[in-house]
Amino acid sequence: MRTDAEIQKDVMEELRWELVQHSNEIGVAVKNSVVTLSGVVDTYSRKLEAEHAAKKVLGVKAVAQEIIVKLTEHGKKTDAEIASAVLNALKWHSSIPEDKVQVKVEKGWVTLDGQVDWDFQRVYSKSSVENLEGVVGISNNIKLAPKLKTADVKNKIFAAFHRSATLDSENILIASEGTKVILSGKVRSFVEKKDAERAAYLAPGVTEVENKLMIDTEVYSY
Repeated sequence: MRTDAEIQKDVMEELRWELVQHSNEIGVAVKNSVVTLSGVVDTYSRKLEAEHAAKKVLGVKAVAQEIIVKLTEHGKKTDAEIASAVLNALKWHSSIPEDKVQVKVEKGWVTLDGQVDWDFQRVYSKSSVENLEGVVGISNNIKLAPKLKTADVKNKIFAAFHRSATLDSENILIASEGTKVILSGKVRSFVEKKDAERAAYLAPGVTEVENKLMIDTEVYSY
């Protein structure tokens, strides 16, 4: 099992690799394999980059995000300008049904509401907004509407696991309650845990995934 000091060192190195000149703006603390990121950055996308970099490191079980976004004068936009940019971004993303997503902006914080049929539409709605100028945070409140219920949802998820080069389905257990899928078992990294969850969400009819997968790096050691 990796120590907190080892994880902290690797997270800091990953931040230097991913964010280059901005890595010094971010503080890293680790306790019981949980990484806490702190500091101030000038864009919301840079805050997300730091979080994604930390999650890549082997041994990280969770990331507490305490980074503050403080825009420069050049980066500031009015809420009306941000709302207009968000609507345009959603409009030009062909997979997002713009008539099903509502947008609210308050002091640079974007809130997305509505209901869509697929989880990737909910995810893309948020990702299409993340890099817009003036945004300091996003609340994705978009809900999933069950499109259909399939008796073989577990088989479809297992098939997706088998197609993925990063997942070992032998260590993952799947249970279902209606349109909710419950994942349990063991994976070796936070990335694999999220990959499994993402694969489960892509199955038709799935509206909720409870991810109980445990991260255990020693399961795969020789």
